[in-house]
Amino acid sequence: MPQLPKIIKTNSSVSQTMTVDVMDEYGDMMTKEIACEHPLTVYLNWIEVVTLMTLGERPSVLVLGYLKNQGFIDDIEAIESVIIDWDTNSAAVITKENTDGLEKKLGKKTVTSGCGQGTMFGNVIKKLEGVTLPQITLAQSTLYGLLESLTHHNETYKAAGAVHGCAVCKDTNILSFVEDVGRHNAVDTLAGEMWLKGETGEDKIFYTTGRLTSEMVIKVAQMGIPVLLSRSGATQMGYDLAKTLGITMIARAKGNRFQVYNGMNNLILDVKGDASGFNLDDKAKGAHRDERSGGKA
Repeated sequence: MPQLPKIIKTNSSVSQTMTVDVMDEYGDMMTKEIACEHPLTVYLNWIEVVTLMTLGERPSVLVLGYLKNQGFIDDIEAIESVIIDWDTNSAAVITKENTDGLEKKLGKKTVTSGCGQGTMFGNVIKKLEGVTLPQITLAQSTLYGLLESLTHHNETYKAAGAVHGCAVCKDTNILSFVEDVGRHNAVDTLAGEMWLKGETGEDKIFYTTGRLTSEMVIKVAQMGIPVLLSRSGATQMGYDLAKTLGITMIARAKGNRFQVYNGMNNLILDVKGDASGFNLDDKAKGAHRDERSGGKA
């Protein structure tokens, strides 16, 4: 059994939402919930690494996932403890590893397109050279079942909006779901959770409400997950990396609609109609395309 780090939390905690008074376009007053945003400064062997702006739902695995995905720590057994203290808005990670030269590494970073100013440090992309994810098939019916399962989550988003949700899934089952103010925080949280539990990703699907950017593709590849699913769109670099790494990329997935950007051969089209009873025969497909293009040929 691996020697896992001690997770130490103070008695303090933070709220995920708060209630505020707002006025609508008619001048009427009402109360609404908004998502809370908390600074959490991460220290690695007492050296300040980054301040994450987070919902604060699962801070210990967020910090672990961030450090792993950024290439600061590769071995979970090298970590002695993670100390979360919301009184000081800090997370202290103590390791057995020598962190000499950490300040130099911190100076080399790329600010990504992730909301909340995500970053990628050092040679993260270089470490993925030669990596190809396993190719697994996904039935259209399974995809629809998973999308239906996902509608029962997003609790903070439903109450307050302003957050992204991410999930690690297998078939139609949601293994773990988390929300945060930035999608990069949400994926780091799930990566840290998998790392702590010793779970692998070759038979998993990763879902996000956010865009499929280069950062998202890189982090999912680091988790070893071969299928990436989003209700949003994709960027050019995210698309290019998905092709290079062999990730099945499915975007604009909501209800019975989806667009496969990469890995078309991995999707089994086994549904004759969709959830609205739409018959996907050739004639209907043409009408469906006309509808989506605003009647333009």
